[in-house]
Order: sequence, then C-alpha cells, then structure tokens
Amino acid sequence: MEQRLSFITLGAKNLDSLKNFYVEKFKWTPVKTDGIVFFKMNGFILALFPADELAQDVGVQSGAPGFKQFTLAINYRSEQEVDGIFDTLEKRGVKVIKAPQKASWGGYSGYVADSEDNLWEIAYNPFLEMDAEGNVAGHE
Repeated sequence: MEQRLSFITLGAKNLDSLKNFYVEKFKWTPVKTDGIVFFKMNGFILALFPADELAQDVGVQSGAPGFKQFTLAINYRSEQEVDGIFDTLEKRGVKVIKAPQKASWGGYSGYVADSEDNLWEIAYNPFLEMDAEGNVAGHE
C-alpha cells in the first residue's frame, strides 16, 4: 500500500458551524460545500462531514465505542486497485470494517481499522484529480 494520504474527514456535530470556524477563523476557502465541505490542502483534502452520516458510511452506529468521528483515506485510480489493496490487507490480517462497495456519492470504497481502531477508507473517487505521485490536485 502506498505511503500517502488523500483525505482526512472530520465528523461534524454541526457542519455549518464547523465550516464557518475554518472560513472565518482560519480564513480558508472551501472548494465544495454541498452536504460535505472540502478544503484543498497541500496534497490532500480536509473534509467536514456530518458525524451521523460519517458513522453510517463506515457502517457503525454514531457514538459507538471506538468510533472516533474521523477517518483517514487513501484514494486509488480504479475500483480494481481498491479491491487489490483489500485483498492484500486481508491476507496480512488487517481488520476489515466494511468491504469495498459502490458508494452513494458515486465512488467505490471500504474501511479497515489499524491496531488501535483508527479508520482508514480505501477508495476510488472518479471526481478526484491526482498527480503522478497520488497527491490530490483537485476535485470536480
């Protein structure tokens, strides 16, 4: 698996309030604000997503023990790459939280947990532009 990061997603208790914090206090400019907020960072995206919806996307109950209200993500260039990564990780004994599947937002993703139950989304996002090294270059 490549040593890189595509997204950090924070589960927001109040999406508008959290978005306004970053816009007003940090003076950051969002690149998407429809149901989810994206801030393009230096080679990755910081996403703000309603916490309940993030839990639902992972496939756990909101407020479930161990659910930390954030996820980390690595995006790949195809569904086949995602499947290959999951096959490799499963063979290495990594805990699969949600097997890869078509996502409501138009992509393909699943979740695994590290040894301290931090959640990693392994995804293909057809709307994401990546450079040759896999850094996020933009989002449609």
